[in-house]
Amino acid sequence: MSDDPIRLVTIGRIVRRRRRLLALLALVGALVGYGTSVLFPPRYTTSASVLLPGAWEERELLTQAEIATSSVVVDRAATTLHWAGVSGSDLRDRVSAEAADGNIIKISGTADTPERAQQLSDQVARQFVAFAARIVDDDADPEAAAQLKALQQMVVQTNRRITELADAADPGQTVESVQTRTELAKLRTSLQEAISKLDQADPAADKANMVVMGPAARPAGEAPPTRIQLVAAGALLFFLLAVVGHLTAARMSRRLRTQPEIAAALGSALLGTVDVPDDRPAHRPEGRGPRARIRRLLGLDIRWDVPAPQTSGDEAGRLIRYRRVCARLREELPGPRRLLVVVPDGDEIARRAAGQLVAEAESDPLLRVVGVSVSQPMVPDRDDESGALVVLSAGSWTAGELAGIAEACADARHEVVGIVVAGTVRARPTPPAGRPRHAATPVLAMGDDAKGSSG
Repeated sequence: MSDDPIRLVTIGRIVRRRRRLLALLALVGALVGYGTSVLFPPRYTTSASVLLPGAWEERELLTQAEIATSSVVVDRAATTLHWAGVSGSDLRDRVSAEAADGNIIKISGTADTPERAQQLSDQVARQFVAFAARIVDDDADPEAAAQLKALQQMVVQTNRRITELADAADPGQTVESVQTRTELAKLRTSLQEAISKLDQADPAADKANMVVMGPAARPAGEAPPTRIQLVAAGALLFFLLAVVGHLTAARMSRRLRTQPEIAAALGSALLGTVDVPDDRPAHRPEGRGPRARIRRLLGLDIRWDVPAPQTSGDEAGRLIRYRRVCARLREELPGPRRLLVVVPDGDEIARRAAGQLVAEAESDPLLRVVGVSVSQPMVPDRDDESGALVVLSAGSWTAGELAGIAEACADARHEVVGIVVAGTVRARPTPPAGRPRHAATPVLAMGDDAKGSSG
């Protein structure tokens, strides 16, 4: 498992190298979203507002919102609408209510057409107002209401009598007359406050007078999620799932990427690393058949989790690495000897590196390249070879697969004398024909005696 952090460059590499696959999956997701929109018909939603005059506490407004969506109100609305095949229980899932600012209850209705959505919202609002008024009327005590009305009339008459007494009082400026008029004014003010409190104490004065604030507006568009939203959501969901799947597969991958891990899995020493020019058509797998064509069409035949190759110096610099590996082989094997070059099947980079290694070694040592299947590794029996040289690319094989190759070499009595790791580089552009090139022959001549690091 790789513990490297996920960076934007990694996601960009996935999008760049798997763009065909991601585009196909996004198209599939869009088709799934479209199919979902066909299964679920479009919905339209609109709202009607009901004003609750007077002073209301927040919990009372929430209670009224619950009453607006109660089964009694919705069933009455369903009975009034007379929609074929639609009952009150069917409408309960289509009606909602919420308390808004300003003592307003917003009642929303959802239906399959704009006209029905408007009718549903208006009818539920009317039935809610009627039901709330009925509750207030049923809760009111007739005797208490009559006594309250009589008390209000008595207060009005008393206020009128006080006004008459104030007008009949001595209009002079004596102390007694001024005090009398002042006391009468205070009494009139107290009675007016009492009348206001009596009006507020009357439950039928405010809370029974709920008002529907006009008809609901006819919806101009579908309620979310619309068909376009479902198609876009399906495409985005499948795209993200594909990216997350690639990242998860990279995290869970057990392919060996570092040279010490590869050497430990094969149980031999690393002789060096070599470079292969990044020629895309050349290093694609040469498989045939429908599956291979589909993989090439979708770009699955190119690894996405391999970083972009670095730019190499020139061909002479790349050949130096091959000659250094040949020099180390001659040091490990004194005298002319034959070696078996083992390359895992499907590792095109390693196969090209092995071919270049054979060309550079010429006949000292004499190398013979064989391909070995990693699923069922089988190495030819030892003839006149003095060992096996394993050539492979980093990040392509697991420890178990490499251990299987090492066991196959041991079964064929071949000792793994070394490992060569191949990697890709981006070749520099070929200079114009008229430009002089640096001579590479002297560099190649001294490559046989090079003993330095493989870099």
